[in-house]
Amino acid sequence: MKVRTIVLLSLSFVAIFMKNVTAQSSYDLRSPDGRIEIRIRTAGEIRYDVVLKGRAVLENCTLALDVDHKKLGTQPQVMDAKRRSTDEVVNPVVRQKFAKIRDHYNELKLAMDGGYAVVFRAYNEGAAYRFETSMPQQKVKIYGEESAFNFSANDIVYYPQEDSFFSHNERKYLPQHLREIAPEFLATLPAVVDVGEGAKVAIAESDVDSYPGLWLRGTSENGLTATFPPYPLKESLTRDRDYRVVETADYIAVTTGTRTFPWRVIGIADRDGDLLTNQIVYLLEKPSQVQDTSWIKPGKVAWDWWNANNVYGVDFKAGINTETYKYYIDFAAKHRIPYIILDEGWYKLGNLLDVVPELNMEELTAYAKQKNVGIILWVVWKTLDDQLIPALDQFEKWGVKGIKVDFMQRSDQILIDYYHKVSRETAKRKMLVDFHGDQKPATMTRTWPNLISTEGVRGMEWSKWSADSEPKHNVTLPFTRMFLGPMDYTPGAMRNATMTTFAPIFGQPMALGTRCHQLAMYVVFESPLQMLSDSPSNYLREPEIMDFLAPVPTEWDETKVLDARIADYVVIARRNGRDWYIGAMTDWTPRDLEIDLSFLPEGSFTMEAYQDGINADRNASDYKKITTQVNKNTKLKLSLASGGGWAARIHQ
Repeated sequence: MKVRTIVLLSLSFVAIFMKNVTAQSSYDLRSPDGRIEIRIRTAGEIRYDVVLKGRAVLENCTLALDVDHKKLGTQPQVMDAKRRSTDEVVNPVVRQKFAKIRDHYNELKLAMDGGYAVVFRAYNEGAAYRFETSMPQQKVKIYGEESAFNFSANDIVYYPQEDSFFSHNERKYLPQHLREIAPEFLATLPAVVDVGEGAKVAIAESDVDSYPGLWLRGTSENGLTATFPPYPLKESLTRDRDYRVVETADYIAVTTGTRTFPWRVIGIADRDGDLLTNQIVYLLEKPSQVQDTSWIKPGKVAWDWWNANNVYGVDFKAGINTETYKYYIDFAAKHRIPYIILDEGWYKLGNLLDVVPELNMEELTAYAKQKNVGIILWVVWKTLDDQLIPALDQFEKWGVKGIKVDFMQRSDQILIDYYHKVSRETAKRKMLVDFHGDQKPATMTRTWPNLISTEGVRGMEWSKWSADSEPKHNVTLPFTRMFLGPMDYTPGAMRNATMTTFAPIFGQPMALGTRCHQLAMYVVFESPLQMLSDSPSNYLREPEIMDFLAPVPTEWDETKVLDARIADYVVIARRNGRDWYIGAMTDWTPRDLEIDLSFLPEGSFTMEAYQDGINADRNASDYKKITTQVNKNTKLKLSLASGGGWAARIHQ
């Protein structure tokens, strides 16, 4: 009798315990350092708050997923709640910011009745969540996804507003209050919100596969909400490149019943400069799908299109021909620049296998190989898609090292699948890929390390037809677009202009801001395939500039933000091996900034610094090079002209 009583008591205790577990409707998850807290509620629907140092920055955010007209997240019933923690080191194949990245987070997985789960993660760098489904159907349709980011106040947001889902994603990140953004106002990513007390929140995504990219809409309230390009049913081609969606479905994706969905990312920075070192997007990407990565070589590339092949002082007619590209190869070889690009014009548009008669591709690729310079070929995405395997096989026979794919202008599921397909097929042939025409591939570079750079940024090409790629925009990008991943801004202008001396000249372009503003971009802007956009003839004319541009690396072992304020200025130091580089950029406001070199190791170093000349406010190409000895106790005063910059190499 006594034993039976004990057993009954035990069973009653288990029943009460299980009832409490299933009845629990609130959960708390904290970042490893305790600064960030995610408060989750599951009564009636899934809601969460994000709290930074005890202060709510997002409140009553909601999430749901509509699978075959079944809305996951409505009346959720938690069947199991599992917690785990991870603390490990990631060694990136391509070192965008660091040689080693700490992957440290706490996770809560809420398994729900109905064959799905929601996984929350808290990092020191922010918060994230994703849906997981385990449904028996081979194929399901996703009719929508709810993701509402509700802030606690009418905060200022840097919002890259778009006109439609058909876009190159090359917008300005302009500050406005959340309540000023109506529901019809679309935007790409990230939206960076100033949540007060110096802190910033960046809304982004990661690990997007077999699913459309995340876009945002306003709410006319203190929030932003997710929206997605619908699934295309019919497309129409204009010329060789503008492949528009002309009919869409009422769903956004067709996918498998059992899968993980993309991460919804809330990056958090205590101060502006922390946005530049925050790697939460990268850490949430699927690890490398390329087994052998030893052949992936980042580096600079001499580019033809921006400078319109304006080479001079030569005995041949410049243009898209074998002689001109041999000149580019000779320039690259002289300065140990690993690549050149052949942009639009090398093939007869519409057929990648039909090279223009002025170019002998076999002769050119053999010459490049002899000079140890790789060739990268520009292609229109739709033409490549139509000829993918024969074209890539031909490029491989030529010994081409990579492709630059352009004009996608879409991020629906079909195009997201395309980005993965091209990255996979190029990796098989040991080729790099640089996607222009969309920003979404920027969040795939860990998964496909051969995806070496991406555009989806209003870069220097805009100076060929407008005054829109200007210093204030340039010092906004590191805090906004660069949060997603590498950006192919294409710096290197040698014709530099002030606001009063600038003119957009398509065939003889110049850039707004000083010469040193341009040099600093090679340190500030991350692109493991970094362009030298001006004419080789202009670079050869100024060997002192090449003393900086030739050795400056495109990947980094360490990154330190020395001073920064979004849309105003940035000063950043980066290390590659034993050498340090510093880049400083300002908007149109001249600035005096003070920095110290305490990040240096013990010892004496040589610093070669390029500073705005005394007359840079009138002649933006004016600069002065200074060589001096420095050590970790050195303090520097940087004087930046309007639209100016400062750049230095520090070495032993």
